[in-house]
Amino acid sequence: MRIWHGVCVGLLLVTSAAAQTAPAPAPLTSALDGTFAPHAMPKLGGGIEGFNVDLAEEIGRRLGRPVTIDALGFAGLIPALNAGRYDFIAAPTTVTAQRSENLLFSEPYLNTNMQFVVLRGTTLTELEQLRGQTISVNKGSLYDTWAQQNAQRYGFRVNTFDTQSDAIQDVIARRSFANLAGNTALAFAVRRLPALQLALELETGQYWSIPVRRDNRELRDQIDWAIECMKRDGAIARIYEKWFGIAPRPGTAPVTIFPGRGTPGFDGFDPTPQNRPCG
Repeated sequence: MRIWHGVCVGLLLVTSAAAQTAPAPAPLTSALDGTFAPHAMPKLGGGIEGFNVDLAEEIGRRLGRPVTIDALGFAGLIPALNAGRYDFIAAPTTVTAQRSENLLFSEPYLNTNMQFVVLRGTTLTELEQLRGQTISVNKGSLYDTWAQQNAQRYGFRVNTFDTQSDAIQDVIARRSFANLAGNTALAFAVRRLPALQLALELETGQYWSIPVRRDNRELRDQIDWAIECMKRDGAIARIYEKWFGIAPRPGTAPVTIFPGRGTPGFDGFDPTPQNRPCG
């Protein structure tokens, strides 16, 4: 009996020692543009914060791996990913046919739509209300492109500015009737500028998803699983409301689980359902 007891104690000590010396899970490496508020922006005291920072860190938590996030220019993100410097890109990245030929995308987590912002108390619910008005845009943006292409059709004028903040100030100064920009950026701006309110949103049918390298399907599927679970328990909706000040609408990407793994309709999509339970 004493011999058996000694063996058991020895086994427990060996097991305990092995557990104590087991290597910590390797961190996931990621990067984003640290100047794209409210998705990522400098934090007082150093570091970065924002919607996509919280999203990436929560994905890592659910996968049991810490995430290290670097800030660098958006143009360098995909080359750095494909060079093996990062495991995934945390920055908002629109899924396109061209990108999906070279990258694997998770299921979408946000819709990327265009939206107008107007002075509080102003009504703008349809494009025909822009006739005879002036709208402001950030010069060279896709919103500038849309405005120039549709100005004659809807009868409005366009004021272009070098920065989005100047374009918004033109509305506050009543020189422009509305500003056209990205829906999430405007939701954040309205929280900081009570003189403004959100108005008409234009559906683009485009999404933001998490990209990984083409040869890393295992990680893509893991991230896809984490995002689905974050939708099921409302984590993405809570992060959304934290940074944008409003709840995501029913049927939109932050609260809608997509079938399979990846973004439906694009190269790299796998229709195999996620059978792993959340928890």
